[in-house]
Amino acid sequence: MVELIKQGVYLLNGTEVRMDAAGMPAPDEAREKTITYGILRSHDVDGSKGKKMRIKFDAMMSHDITYVGIIQTARASGLEKFPLPYAMTNCHNSLCAVGGTINEDDHVFGLSAAKKYGGIYVPANQAVIHQYAREAMVKCGNMILGSDSHTRYGSLGNMGVGEGGGELVKQLLKNTWDINAPEVVLVWLEGAPRKGVGPHDVAISLVKATFESGCVKNKVLEFAGPGVKNLPIDFRNGIDIMTTETTCLSSIWVTDDEVKHHYEIHNRPQDFKELQPGDVAYYDMMIKIDLSKQESMIALPFHPSNAFTIHELQANPVEILKAVEEDAKKRYGDKVDCHLVDKVVDGKVQADQGIIAGCSGGTYDNLSAAAAIMKDASIGNDYFTMSAYPQSIPVFMATTRNGIAEELLEAGVVIKPAFCGPCFGAGDVPSNNGLSIRHTTRNFPNREGSKPGQGQISLVALMDARSIAATAANGGVITAATDVDYTDEHKKYEFDARIYERRVFNGYEKEDLNQALKYGPNIKDWPTMYPLQENMLIELAAVIHDPVTTTDELIPSGETSSYRSNPLKLSEFALSRRVPEYVGISKRIQAEDLARREGKVSENIAAALAQVGASADNTSFGSCVFANRPGDGSAREQAASCQKVLGGDANICYEYATKRYRSNCINWGIVPFTIAKETEFNYVPGDFVFVPGLRAAILEGKEEIDAKVITKDGVKVIHLFFQNLTADERQILADGCLMNYYKNKK
Repeated sequence: MVELIKQGVYLLNGTEVRMDAAGMPAPDEAREKTITYGILRSHDVDGSKGKKMRIKFDAMMSHDITYVGIIQTARASGLEKFPLPYAMTNCHNSLCAVGGTINEDDHVFGLSAAKKYGGIYVPANQAVIHQYAREAMVKCGNMILGSDSHTRYGSLGNMGVGEGGGELVKQLLKNTWDINAPEVVLVWLEGAPRKGVGPHDVAISLVKATFESGCVKNKVLEFAGPGVKNLPIDFRNGIDIMTTETTCLSSIWVTDDEVKHHYEIHNRPQDFKELQPGDVAYYDMMIKIDLSKQESMIALPFHPSNAFTIHELQANPVEILKAVEEDAKKRYGDKVDCHLVDKVVDGKVQADQGIIAGCSGGTYDNLSAAAAIMKDASIGNDYFTMSAYPQSIPVFMATTRNGIAEELLEAGVVIKPAFCGPCFGAGDVPSNNGLSIRHTTRNFPNREGSKPGQGQISLVALMDARSIAATAANGGVITAATDVDYTDEHKKYEFDARIYERRVFNGYEKEDLNQALKYGPNIKDWPTMYPLQENMLIELAAVIHDPVTTTDELIPSGETSSYRSNPLKLSEFALSRRVPEYVGISKRIQAEDLARREGKVSENIAAALAQVGASADNTSFGSCVFANRPGDGSAREQAASCQKVLGGDANICYEYATKRYRSNCINWGIVPFTIAKETEFNYVPGDFVFVPGLRAAILEGKEEIDAKVITKDGVKVIHLFFQNLTADERQILADGCLMNYYKNKK
């Protein structure tokens, strides 16, 4: 299904792939002929063809987990008005019953900010963030920056990038997104998918093939090939949104009449433009996907890359599910008792819940196919339940008008409003040890909302909507949609813009600075953050040796997100489901540092500094997290800001899973240290790391430094790296955070 070709290739006239470089232009020259570089160079303010890019975006997107913090940070940094279209959606309105008025208070703040600064405000449940972008914001050849990791609109000819809030603040202040010129990967599509195969099947196969090796990390995926024309636009969108899970930087596709039709039915034909690579384009590697060989897939806990064909699972369910139980045991020890093999009944795997939702699942075509498969069937009256979330009101209205909603409801499916809740633990949390099959983007540990600290665990497997429907029609027994016969005779999708015309507030270029921002009592300013001192002393507050640590572990989503606008309250949940003692340790470290700043040096600090001959006068003291590979997953900046609010000064790891998490750390003044692959890290919470002369080293452009680990057994040397920092990023670290950086520039 998926073949990785880990060498450079040339694409001639968009149709012929050549691996032989003889007679071809140099890679750097021919890479400029990719669609990717055509778009990036047109947005690079330097206008050069160098190895560094400074990008200004055409528009931005945020949802209600992030926009309050972004606007608060921008205001503290000198915001005057929104200089580009900035749409704020309210699709993460998590658990309205938690915290009284605080959820709706954030929405009121968002609307008041749109009125004051000239923004676009999409009320709650009107659309999930990325569907609104597809319907109203994208343009061929444009670039959109979003404070959500799944900001991906390449299938519509618009490059999307997901970053933390700090990067959006920079754009609001008319600054740039600074990156190294990326490598480009050709994703070559051939053939046509069989009936029953959907976009999630292809996406899961792509993630399985690329994630673990990191072969496309921070690269741009460019989709082309004869198979593209065989995919409807919802199918393309469904693959594209999941490219985030490969850890690539962004994505872009060739555009054709199918894309043109999308812009026409959304009343924006002028925003379509044909995008094709040049006559000779160079790609740094190639991924070949034969759509005709694609099978129905299932991604088991705890990552979208832990994937099998459904037929593989059916053939060997006990052994495969036993491996997931063993993984859970390694992660949680005796905190939970995972029983997944129990789902095998008479040799068949029984699911407890089905969900079709969000930016990947709740498309019109997915719901249409699901309804066709479930027509005249029933999910039954046993333990299996099912919900579907159309991804926007226009999609919801179309499913109602065309009989799709009726057929789903008749089958026992509950239809819910446009909401990302199931994807991040704020809706349809399964029962303890429940197996939920979902067409959503992620199945990370506890992302669905379970709380291991309270003995809870639920399991999420990702499947395409078609196979979820086939499973539901089979009483919850895992079933591949390729094994059922159905005919989808529903009408093609037609977009109705009237609801947005009536409900969406579009204030772009209509700012009214006399408008007052409306604050609820939970919306708080950021606490004081201190600049980097001459030396740094950090105490390990958490040491995590999991292969990957997700942002959902660093700061859980779900009900915790209700406190998104209160930095101190939100920070109470940092690492709460992975290292419950982290918050208490960090608070103690922070209290010691605050006392040190008042001249009261604790015995803890004094004893550590005595072992390295350093002074507390010019040495900061903060907490540190070690993880092998932190930061996979969400772009939520809270994964870093909560560490900083608790006094976090640095992270140490072998590598950062994503650029966006590393950027979040930098923007919040957390030094992103790395160590060499061969360096052992056998240290424990309570050990210290002393980094002498760090401030000068960062400002002088150095990229590595010798430090000392202070343990109960003595002092040991460790070599730390802080590479690939721009001049601005170095100053941000020295100033203590992005807000301090901008304050100091005034």
